[in-house]
Amino acid sequence: MSISTSMDSVPTHGGMVIVGAGECGTRAAFALREKGWGGQITVIGAEEFHAYERPPLSKSTMVGDNPDPVHPYALDDFRNARIRLLRSTLASKIKPRERRIVLEDGSHLGYTNLLLAVGGTPRRLPLPSSAGLLYLRTHEDALAIRDRLQSGKDIAIIGAGLIGLELAASARTRGCSVTVIEFADRALARAVPPEVAAKVVELHQSKGVGFLWETSATAVERIDGKTLVRLSTGELLGFDAVAVGIGAVPNTELAESAGLDIANGIAVDDHLSTSAPGIFAAGDCVSFPHPLFGNTRMRLEAWRNALDQASIAAANMLGGNESYRIIPWFWSDQYDHTLQISGLPSMSATTVERIRPDGVTVYFGLDQSGRLVSASAFGHGNSVAKDIKSAEVLMNEGIHPTPAQLSDPSLPLLRIRTPARASAERVSITAAEA
Repeated sequence: MSISTSMDSVPTHGGMVIVGAGECGTRAAFALREKGWGGQITVIGAEEFHAYERPPLSKSTMVGDNPDPVHPYALDDFRNARIRLLRSTLASKIKPRERRIVLEDGSHLGYTNLLLAVGGTPRRLPLPSSAGLLYLRTHEDALAIRDRLQSGKDIAIIGAGLIGLELAASARTRGCSVTVIEFADRALARAVPPEVAAKVVELHQSKGVGFLWETSATAVERIDGKTLVRLSTGELLGFDAVAVGIGAVPNTELAESAGLDIANGIAVDDHLSTSAPGIFAAGDCVSFPHPLFGNTRMRLEAWRNALDQASIAAANMLGGNESYRIIPWFWSDQYDHTLQISGLPSMSATTVERIRPDGVTVYFGLDQSGRLVSASAFGHGNSVAKDIKSAEVLMNEGIHPTPAQLSDPSLPLLRIRTPARASAERVSITAAEA
């Protein structure tokens, strides 16, 4: 991707400061170096650990032999890139007019431009007591849950979203008895079409996971090593551990105190600029308008979104004019299957099914105009990746395929494009899929 930057237009009275030392903030720091910034870069992180991958926390960290964090960058990489990393450090205040950050210890940092990559916090159950409830966000959280997932233990998972179902799969893999409690009438209500959700639930049930639908926890109490959960049905159930996965709320407190606009997260434009000059934001903490989806404002809790936004924010911090227009993409590994979703299933007016020769069904979503806006599939291993990637290409180009084209498994998805364009890019797409 070609990045147009004009570093001559960037003020130089301070360095680049990034609040948030997760993958998003760290990727932005290294991108600044890669794009030519030679000044100071400071990354401020609240955790003791430097950036680590969060997707494994609900999966391989739970079931693998080695639960250590997976770091995309070593500490030596920070030193070699001359990136100052402040760990176990909190930013307490932003002074936008002065372009300064106040740290918890009272010290100040000036900044040329500032990036907020502060992520989110697990959504809490609205209960007067949360005794015994486990939430997953950090590596320490993952270790606490892993310690409870011992063979033969009774585990409850509250929430049948992506995190909840990944934890359920990990718990069953470790030999636990698992019950999933879900307020809605189906799983993955915000993420995938109901047909795909049904296939995911079917796999879990075949592994022995039980589900309680349209049920919520009204009270919890920890007694004699058991967590007692009172359900909305009036039933009282006891578990050895209860983990909660009901989404996340964006960390906006620092931005709010600085007077930045908030709208289901830190509000940014399609260049990831906030309402304050010189302040950008990226990752799970932001809501942004998407040019390919009618400028619908959205907030995505997704690994790829965080990394892609980090690179674009870095370019624009250096004076670039890059618009964030990458198609949303999610994945989830559960047992030996992978769920992949590209686009926004919630924008679909019509669903078209393609049954592949291996029996896997790909579900395509078309909006009111007939434009392809989503693709979802659940299959063994990584078998669905090619179709989802190809659908992403069509969405990027605003293709309006016919239902007959989408449902025909003998027609490669990229052939739906005009023959000239398909031929010109076939080689590069094949390489990307590999």
